[in-house]
Amino acid sequence: MELAYIPSPSRGVLPLGPIPLRAYAFCIIIGVFVAVWLGNKRWVARGGRPGTVADIAVWAVPFGLVGGRLYHVITDYELYFSEGRDWVDAFKIWQGGLGIWGAIALGAVGAWIGCRRRGIPLPAWADALAPGIVFAQAIGRWGNWFNQELYGRETSVPWALHITSSTAGRVPGYYHPTFLYESLWCVGVGFLVIWADRRFRLGHGRAFALYVAAYCVGRGWIEYMRVDDAHHFLGLRLNDWTAMAVFVLAVVYLVLSARMRPGREEVVEPDTGADPSAEDAGDTDGKKAATAVEPDAGTDVKPDAVTGAATDGKTGAGTGAGTDGKTVATTATSDGDAVEPGRKPGAESPADTAGANGSAASERDGAGSAKKN
Repeated sequence: MELAYIPSPSRGVLPLGPIPLRAYAFCIIIGVFVAVWLGNKRWVARGGRPGTVADIAVWAVPFGLVGGRLYHVITDYELYFSEGRDWVDAFKIWQGGLGIWGAIALGAVGAWIGCRRRGIPLPAWADALAPGIVFAQAIGRWGNWFNQELYGRETSVPWALHITSSTAGRVPGYYHPTFLYESLWCVGVGFLVIWADRRFRLGHGRAFALYVAAYCVGRGWIEYMRVDDAHHFLGLRLNDWTAMAVFVLAVVYLVLSARMRPGREEVVEPDTGADPSAEDAGDTDGKKAATAVEPDAGTDVKPDAVTGAATDGKTGAGTGAGTDGKTVATTATSDGDAVEPGRKPGAESPADTAGANGSAASERDGAGSAKKN
């Protein structure tokens, strides 16, 4: 008689009227929320805007679910397309069966589409989301516990998993809880990525590559313990070969990326907001802008007079007040001097010449009057 073991749930479905609430689906949904929540916090900490991670996840999650299901159906096609099987079951994702390799691959395609629409780099987004993804995997593995699936070889360890179902070829007994092993491994990988990212300031997709490489190491030995049906090549399960290949690719990316693009992205999301200072100065594109000026008290200037303000240092059109109280059209040069139309900068205007001549004439008349007196 076993004194200690991990019991299996009696059922993984809770009917709510005509709607079945499946624990497997709830585990996936909770995992997605955790990934988006943590990814958003990390994205904002790196200079991104709140909500961007969720916006891109709208693309990545559906693609990931389709990719995970496709990988599972293709690699275990005999479960759905062999004699006596119903191919419609291939669409019943709530019954379990998602391949992480397909989920990550096709999910990356969806994320690329979302990032491209927002104009942000995919590697930076993947780095922010990496720990959240692996924590989501840790949560999702508990869906296998509810479904009594994907367990390991028989064992007598105190933490053995007690399988009670005899459907779908299961044999009741005590087995290694590989779902628990992988869940704990994923939690460890998540904290490893967070630590390494803070310690070495990983960027350009290297935090995501570290997550992939570390996960593959654990998936390799855990996959080797499983006893469910799988395709074998040279004595190893297909998922073992996949884990080794993906591990090599992730390590190669880590090394090459560190050499070619060291450091971390300074800007992960472009700022598309308007600059208030530019609005105050005039047009935000730096072109000419007209600024209304209130007339000074006691000056006969029309209320609608405006002065030209050139934000880019070029000339701007405007009006000035004449000496006789009338308005005179002037042009503002880049050095701030007012120039009348048709006159080159630096040249005296007719008004100036007239004013000077008038002053000189007044002085002569005054002198002549003095002599007469």
